[in-house]
Order: sequence, then structure tokens, then C-alpha cells
Amino acid sequence: MRIALGTELRALRERKKRQAEASSDLDEGSKWTAEAVSARLRFSRSKLSRVEAGEIPLPKLADLDALLDEYGVTDEQERDDLKQMQLDSLKVEPITSYRAFLPSGMLRYLGLEQESVRIRGYENNVVHGLLQHEEYARALMGSAKIVEERTTQAVERSIQARMERKALLVDDREVHIILTETALRTCVGSPEVMRQQYAEIIRLCGLENADVQIIPQDLPTYRAPFNFTVLDFEALGSVVQADAYRSVTMWSKPADVGQFARQFEAMAKAAPGPSETPRILKALEEEMWK
Repeated sequence: MRIALGTELRALRERKKRQAEASSDLDEGSKWTAEAVSARLRFSRSKLSRVEAGEIPLPKLADLDALLDEYGVTDEQERDDLKQMQLDSLKVEPITSYRAFLPSGMLRYLGLEQESVRIRGYENNVVHGLLQHEEYARALMGSAKIVEERTTQAVERSIQARMERKALLVDDREVHIILTETALRTCVGSPEVMRQQYAEIIRLCGLENADVQIIPQDLPTYRAPFNFTVLDFEALGSVVQADAYRSVTMWSKPADVGQFARQFEAMAKAAPGPSETPRILKALEEEMWK
């Protein structure tokens, strides 16, 4: 809802900018940059840009009223709708109970993930979080426990949050995940854990709304250099998430999202189809983990 509100506010500001440029000159248009509007309303320099990007909330109704007045929004229904959106954007979601145990930015991503209608994910190092078996997740997080100086409680809560995310797979949303064979050849935990993980992916392949593809190690095709997930929504533009060390990076500009979407579609087109995934996994299990 923060992103939805930010998108609406950016559209209103850009409309004023286009009107100013059309009726006068480019200098008038410069009065409607995010920085210029922030200065007139005595916001901090980056506040409006961050609100428009959905990075921070707009907690004061007076600030929203000031923006709507600045943009010349007089229709009462439109103002009421935006005020309701502002109130909804401040609601605390249940997932916030994991705030202390999640990387920076992950909380925001999980909220968006819950509201998405389609998820397209690519992983080149480990199994995507939505596909992970509980024991695989435990072994993966446990192996990093000492290095990342995390407590046992933090690890277990992170595992719990990851398992609860899998409820997304039984909803109506479309989920399409691409893995590299390299990720599946990397031993996490033990051969038994890997067998459990393979079985879990095969089980999830049986869901009507889930597609999983594997890029074979010997297939000479494009592979994105790092993992990412594209989230699509009914009434919002898509966003892209990529993991970094102890943080999450997100993109929402159409040009950025489009670049990631093209990468995903290129890999999906080149990889064997989802119907081949169980066969590939069984062959890998026979080779690697028997």
C-alpha cells in the first residue's frame, strides 16, 4: 500500500509538471520536481522521492493534505480515496513479528510478496526460498549461524518465516521459479537433506499454479549473474527484489523491471520445460546423492 500511495502521488506531481511545461516553458516544469515540491512544503530534501518510491510511509495526514493542495486535487472522492490509502499503508502486517530476525528490507519484500498475483524467481546459488524444504532451510541457515553471528532463536524464527511463505504456493497466484543445476549440485546439510529437497521440488511441480525449470549445467545459454525475483500486481507496476549481504535491494522503475523481466524470459525460453524438472531431479539424485 505504501508503493500504491507513492505511485499515485508521483502521478499527480508528474501531471502538474507536464501541464506546466505544456502551458509555459521547461523552467516552469522544474518547479514540479520532487525536490522542488519538498522544498516548498518544508519536507526534507529526499522525503517526497522516498515516499513516491514506497521506501518510507507518509504518517501525517496533514502532509498528505498539503501535497494534494499543492497538486490541485479538489475532488473530494479522490482525496478520500488517497486518505484511505494512506491509512492502509500505515497498518502493521502480521509478518512484522519477524522484524528482528530478517535482513534489512526483507520485511517490505514479504509484505509485497503476499499481495502479488505472480512471482517469477531465479536462483543460481541455492534453492529459491519458496521451494525450500524445512530441513534444507535449517541446514542452510545453520551453516551461516556462526559467521553471521546469529542466535539459535534467530535462525529458528527465520526458518519459521520461510516456511510460512510457502502458503503462497497454494493460493491462486502464479509462481514460476528457475534454478540452475549448479544450485542443485551444491550440497546443503547432507545427501539426505538434498534428497528431501529434491522430493519437495517434485511435489511442488505437481501444483497447478507452480512451474519450476532447471537450467542444465552443460546448456550453453544465458544465465543471469545474480538471483532476483519479479513480483507482479493487479493494480500496481511490477517490482524486482535481489538479495545482498544482510539486506534486500528493490527496483520499481519500469526500465529496471523490464530488464530483469527480459532476463527471466530468456532463461525460461532456453531451459527445458517444467514437465522435464522431475526427470532432471531424479537423474541428479541418482548421480549425486545415492
